[in-house]
Amino acid sequence: MSQSIQPESSNNANSIRVSVVVPVFKPGPSFDHLIASLDRQTLDSGAFEVLLCDDGSGEPTSERLAAVARTRPNVRVLSLEHSGWPGMPRNHGIDAARGKYVQFVDQDDYLFDGALEKLCDYADANASDVVVGKEVGIGRPLPSRIFRRDIPRAVLGTDPLLEMLTPHKMFRTAFLRANGIRFPEGRVRLEDHLFVMQAYFAASTISILASEPCYAWVKQPGSASSARIEPETYFPHLETVLDIVEAHTEPGRLRDRLLRHWFRGKILKRIAGPRLVKYPEEYRDRLLNVVVPLTQRRFGPGVDAGLGVAHRIRAALLRADRRDDLLRLAEFESGLQCRATVTAAHWSRGGGLHLTLRVDITRDGKDALVFETVELETAAGAKTSGGEPSRVKKSTRLTSLPLSSLEGLPTNLLVADRELRNDRVDVLLRDESGTERILSGRRPRDLSKVALSIDPVRSFDRTDDSRGGPLSVKVRRAGWAFDVPLEADPAVLARAGRSPILAGRTCTLTVGDGGAVELHREWPGGSFKDAAGRTVRRIRRLVRRR
Repeated sequence: MSQSIQPESSNNANSIRVSVVVPVFKPGPSFDHLIASLDRQTLDSGAFEVLLCDDGSGEPTSERLAAVARTRPNVRVLSLEHSGWPGMPRNHGIDAARGKYVQFVDQDDYLFDGALEKLCDYADANASDVVVGKEVGIGRPLPSRIFRRDIPRAVLGTDPLLEMLTPHKMFRTAFLRANGIRFPEGRVRLEDHLFVMQAYFAASTISILASEPCYAWVKQPGSASSARIEPETYFPHLETVLDIVEAHTEPGRLRDRLLRHWFRGKILKRIAGPRLVKYPEEYRDRLLNVVVPLTQRRFGPGVDAGLGVAHRIRAALLRADRRDDLLRLAEFESGLQCRATVTAAHWSRGGGLHLTLRVDITRDGKDALVFETVELETAAGAKTSGGEPSRVKKSTRLTSLPLSSLEGLPTNLLVADRELRNDRVDVLLRDESGTERILSGRRPRDLSKVALSIDPVRSFDRTDDSRGGPLSVKVRRAGWAFDVPLEADPAVLARAGRSPILAGRTCTLTVGDGGAVELHREWPGGSFKDAAGRTVRRIRRLVRRR
């Protein structure tokens, strides 16, 4: 190594609030965006250091990193032997860090301008061992529930910490060292899960900073996460993560809740619908040869309890090694088609757009998700709402799945009451900038007649320069999810006409060239109508309060 990686003890070191650790291997052009984002940090450059941990990239990269460090006193380059994976470089970064905190950043990603200062302040205010800063996906979708609100003291198993197990977090340096929390070294899949779960279990305080964007996670072509896994080598690493969970929990609800995260995300999603159908037969056999015994060995019925009906069915079929039925189910799901159509549209004088939609979910031209009401036996001693003994209750069961039989599968496997209660239809607009916004949504009683209302004044703030765009519909039905264009007969939309003055800037519904409904919005004109619409809504609110 060209530089010492041991922690340094000095007055300067004591003033460093955070060490940014970047594992580096032959970085591409996006690395310049990372360095630029570090240059733009609001935290004074003397209050943070950057450790570029070069994993044996060779001379061209060494020269590039040296050039970066030459003009930046707070940047150090650690030249390491090649390991082929980011674990070892990150561990050297932990060893070399002089900051109170360590923030891990990957070479293709970048930080938002105020990220380091906000993360350090938040960690100081809450005495945090771990801070999960808000991640923003660039070219990739990310879970959203974890970043709905700030949580100064998040609880594992209660708060959605498992939604984001990337290493792109801030950790208290002394906490990592005192607990011996390290990344596995070498080519280890799920190394970030192993590291983060060790930290979660050891931490006294885990904090979520959701109110400020901190980390931009950039999707790169050909990344390891986008490649098809090798079952024989991937799933032993998954079991190592499960070992950590089981070592820190007792059998019961908490353990089942945590294990469910990996069962759903790493196994069940891989055998769902088009994915299983598209696998070559040889690969499908290899995958099932590994995940069937793994499911039987590691995931009990308690894990299934929190799954949706589709995943519960997959889990039961895996446990029973019913491979033909798994494939039948996947083929059935692959053939599902969803269509959302506007059957009526009109504007109210108050400025609202009222739509009636028909949602059809079909397969081979027939209703695909068919349900029937059945009577289920209840536990002995159960009573009705009137206090009378009750032996049966009504429930709703899915009857249209192409399973060979239900023999040997759990009782009430096809009951979908909970999923049906969570059915939802949302209308979204995606404008030219790529921004996606939900305009309206509701839980429908009847998919053949879904009434929705859109208020343009509330959907677009006064400085929003969106000119509109195509509308799409997200449908959740019995746990299955669909995202389809909103369709309409042009004559139906024509009857709605243009929006009234209280709708703000003029909005018009049309059918685009691709057949999807589009909402066109006047901009920059229409400011007078927009002001009038907002004024009337403020008056309405005041009147209601009285």
